[in-house]
Amino acid sequence: MSDIIRELALTFVPLFVAMDPVGNLPIFLTFTQDRTPSHRRKTANLATLTAFAVGLLFVAVGKAIFSLLGIEVADFLVAGGIILLILAVRYLITDKALEIEDSSASETIGVVPLGTPLVVGPAVLAALLLLMGQHHIAIVISSFVINLVIQWVLFRQATRIVDFLGRTGVSAISKVIMLLLAAIAVKMIREGILTILA
Repeated sequence: MSDIIRELALTFVPLFVAMDPVGNLPIFLTFTQDRTPSHRRKTANLATLTAFAVGLLFVAVGKAIFSLLGIEVADFLVAGGIILLILAVRYLITDKALEIEDSSASETIGVVPLGTPLVVGPAVLAALLLLMGQHHIAIVISSFVINLVIQWVLFRQATRIVDFLGRTGVSAISKVIMLLLAAIAVKMIREGILTILA
């Protein structure tokens, strides 16, 4: 039993750091600040389910797809970083990361960019790939699910956080967070390019 707990800890921590559930919360608030509480809950559910599906799919066929298409983890870093950078810059300039007046666009926020690449992006996929080579797959998936549950709980509490901070507070924090997100995106792109060139 102690060995299982130790294995869970060894896989949980890297995935927690890669997923950064607490750090994702302000970004979630940014994308859903003008939405109703029920829509925010629905978006939280969709984002978590999307992240779960992407993670499981990657665990199942990630290595095969990478090998077949000649894709490296560095390629994921560059692609995910570009997506996040575009969203961050757009928000900083226009106060909108996405045009969500259209109901169909509003629904997809939970899938992209929240579910992926935010919750399960290049860092999480890379961590899953590395951990699967070091630990039993059941342990890796269990740690992944535990992290997703933590992320889901935090997303579901977003309404209370909005009520506490107020719209002005959320808007101000969102600007800072999006600036940090842009920096994170540039870091992802830089790491990906350096890995490719190495």
